Amino acid sequence: MLRALLVAVLLCGPAYAQQVYEDLLFAVNNDRVDELRALLARGVDPNSVDPGGNPLLFIAARNGSLATVNALIAAKAKVDQPNRSNDTPIMVAALQGHADIVRRLREAGATLDPPGWTPLIYAATGGKLPVVRYLLEQGANIDAGSPNGTTALMMAVREHRIDVAEFLLARGADVRRRNDAGMTALTYAEQGNETEFAARLRKAGAQR
Repeated sequence: MLRALLVAVLLCGPAYAQQVYEDLLFAVNNDRVDELRALLARGVDPNSVDPGGNPLLFIAARNGSLATVNALIAAKAKVDQPNRSNDTPIMVAALQGHADIVRRLREAGATLDPPGWTPLIYAATGGKLPVVRYLLEQGANIDAGSPNGTTALMMAVREHRIDVAEFLLARGADVRRRNDAGMTALTYAEQGNETEFAARLRKAGAQR
């Protein structure tokens, strides 16, 4: 829970501790940075989670709240702390296209290529080309696979993010990769009626 809340329970009782916790979540969810800093200065744990298991930094990254992200990082929040789905702050920021937050988290040491789903795959899924570009510039593995082997290129095609798919193709994404279901980028293109891009994939050596 909260380090400070344990003290609060002892000194002021559980009702006070619960109010501090609710104030903390309100501050993070509503980008109330001054209120958040005041709570952090009182010893509230920056790595606290909401009732759904989402860390404060994850919430701020998802919401696009750069000032709140900065306040939490300054308070030593763990930049790679996952939620219950094993999604990290940089992953949700990439999915939402919050490029400034992706950059800030990366500067703070966020992992580019965690096992399984990656920020790049999420950015491609969401069609966030500026984030895709930045992550590749940072050295992200363009062909990293999700737990079932699906790559950023496959997800971009499946979600009809053709501008992102074209960019990944131009950057050398492997068109021959298959996921555990035997699907390729070309398979997704054909199933999604992306005929022009399917032709480009075939020209690049893709097979069904």
